[in-house]
Formats: sequence, C-alpha cells, structure tokens
Amino acid sequence: KMSGKDADDEMEEKLINEQYKTWKVNSRYLYDLAISYALEWPSLTVQWLPDKYSSPGQGLQEHRLIIGTYTSDSEQNYLMIAKVIHPDFESDPQVTADGPFPARVEIVQRINHDGEVHRARYMPQNTSIIATKSPAQEVYVFDVTKQPAKPDTDGVCRPDLKLTGHDKEGYGLCWNTKVAGRLLSGSDDTNICVWDVNASHADRNAVEPVLTLKGHSGEVEDVAWHWSKPEVLGSVGNDRQLLIWDERQADRRPTQQCPGAHAAEINCLAFNPFNEHLIATGSADKTVALWDDRNLSGKLHALDHHGGEIIQIGWSPAHETILMSCGQDRKVNIWDLSRIGDEQTAEDAEDGPPELLFQHGGHTAKVVDGGWNPQDPWMVASVAEDNILQVWCMASAIYRDDDDVKEVSDMAVE
Repeated sequence: KMSGKDADDEMEEKLINEQYKTWKVNSRYLYDLAISYALEWPSLTVQWLPDKYSSPGQGLQEHRLIIGTYTSDSEQNYLMIAKVIHPDFESDPQVTADGPFPARVEIVQRINHDGEVHRARYMPQNTSIIATKSPAQEVYVFDVTKQPAKPDTDGVCRPDLKLTGHDKEGYGLCWNTKVAGRLLSGSDDTNICVWDVNASHADRNAVEPVLTLKGHSGEVEDVAWHWSKPEVLGSVGNDRQLLIWDERQADRRPTQQCPGAHAAEINCLAFNPFNEHLIATGSADKTVALWDDRNLSGKLHALDHHGGEIIQIGWSPAHETILMSCGQDRKVNIWDLSRIGDEQTAEDAEDGPPELLFQHGGHTAKVVDGGWNPQDPWMVASVAEDNILQVWCMASAIYRDDDDVKEVSDMAVE
C-alpha cells in the first residue's frame, strides 16, 4: 500500500503531466518560437553569448549559449558551449518554428570541469573568458579559445586561472560591465570577493582577491555590479538582507543596508540596466521585490504570482520595464512594470496581476536559470532540473498590446 507521501507525489506528477500537455497544445498560439532540447544532464546555468550569425543555411539564424552539467557522483562534469539554430523570423515572417527548417541545438564545445557548474558567466569585454562556480571553494576562469573543442579523456579540469579567497562553495558571480576583468563572487562562507582577472598573476592557480567584503550573517546567495557605477555592487543572502557596497568605502562596510528585505531568504538580485536607481530581488517568500536605492526603507512594489521560491531574475537588456523571474513552481514569469496598477476585469485578475505579461509553462521541474538573448529582444533561454533547455519567444501579439492579445488568451484557456 502506498504511503501518503507516495500518493501525493504520484498526484503531483499526474498534475504536472496534465499541465504540460495543456501547455503543449496551447503553445502554438502562445509562442513565435518554442524549442525544447533534452540535455544528457541538467544544467544549473544558462547565458547567451552576445554574438549572432545569420544564415548558417537559408532563412536561419545561429546563436550560442553557455551551459554546464550537474551529473551524478562519478560522471564527468563539463562547461559547455551550445549552438542554437532557428528560423529567422525577422527576415521571413512566414517561417514558423515547425516549418521546413526545424530549430535545433548542438553542443559544440565541452570543457572538463571539477564538479557541477553552479554558474557560468562570460566577461563582457572578452567573451571567450568564462568564469565558473562549482562545489569547490575556488572560482575557475577559462579562456575557451585555449581549451580543446573535445575534452581530454583524462577528465582533468585545467582552468586558465583559479581564484582563491572563499572557503566554501557558492552561486553568486558577476563581471563588471565597465571595468574589464573585474569579477565579483558571493559564497556560503558569508563573504564577498572581488578579483582583477586581467592583472598579471604570479601564481595562476592561486589568484587572491583585491577586495573582501564582510557584512552578511549567513550565506551570500547572489551578488551583482551596478551597470553604470563601476564601483557599486549589491549582495543578498539567506540573512534576508539586501546590502549595497561601494569599493571606494575605506571602512569596507555597506553604504546601504536593508535588513528583512523579504520574509524569507533572498536568492537573487539584479540592477536595472536603464534606471540607475532600480533594483529587483527574488526570494524564497515567492515574491520579487522592487527597490529604489535612494530609499531602501520600504519596497516600491512586490511582484507576486509564483507558487514557490524565486530562484533567478533578470532584467531585459532591451526594455527598461521588462523583468523575468524563474521559480521553483516550474514557471518563468515575464513582468511588465509599466502595467502595474492597470485596471483589470475580475476574470483577468484571476490569471494574475496586470503586470504579469506572460507565464512560460514549458518546464516540468524547478527552473534554475534563465537569460535574455541580447541580440533578439524577446528571446529567452531557460533551464530546469528536468534536464530540459528551452529557447522561446512569446507571441509578439502579447507584448505589442494590440487587440488580438485578447483572442490569443481566449484560445489558450486551460
């Protein structure tokens, strides 16, 4: 006889499968592009590289993604570069995703990595330099042009630099967009480290931080640089604090503190690339909070339509008011802050607040990372614990806000 928990699990699995089938049926109305690719192992990280090649074949476009593996104990882990080839909608609106050129994903480079890749991010000023976090306390830096396309069979991880300074693992990792080679990291050891990767290093296997910041009383879950103020950075942690720092501060203390910013630990933060005062944080309390850094005494607004922890967030690089959030509830929500406070019918309100522009329901497990394609304003890649990488663009009618949006949503009623 089944235990209550097993029965619950089975019920949940049934529900997830039902929801996925509904999503699959409706997806042709909801998306201009929806690619699902089954990876051999789940990836905990995804980021678009900023290059775009048009036409590896007629009417096709090619982009590249950085992903990683999270294997079981004895299996080799890799940092990977994948190629996404899809129909070019811009040049030919008649091409559909299930047209004569099916979209596809190919892994083009695998690089041996010690342990799973917690996060991988490229340096904006030199996109062949990729930093990674792993279960080890060091941060690895790889120059992918110097790494073989096919990994050595000895399985040895040979990063170009190993960065020391932490004594536990972590996830937070961010390159400075204004200062080349300046890398920021947060760890479970409660510390924040900054390195200058571009300096000359006596020992490439033990590059020490140029700055260590201590202000959190628990694990640091995420860190981020400000987009336009190169010395300013932010951090969040499971102590529920949002801290703002300035590298020039002589006493190495935060310049601003927001204790109790959320009702539970804070997993992620992001500075808005267009508005220098706007910050978003995502929490285990299932909400995304918006903050003005001139007054952190109270949040501007809470975005509330996830059924689980917020794992990752990201501002659109193309639109100031557009924000993505990835959840434990298997959903990726796209929010439009310009719609906050819009009037809604009672029926519309049941589907979420007016600022919820779109909900991506293609994953069947916790969504662990997501990224906006810098070359293609509405294209998103998302990865979940179900081994699935998805690349998708919501139907343009949805964000264009024309009258046919209503028809689309009517067609897609579950």
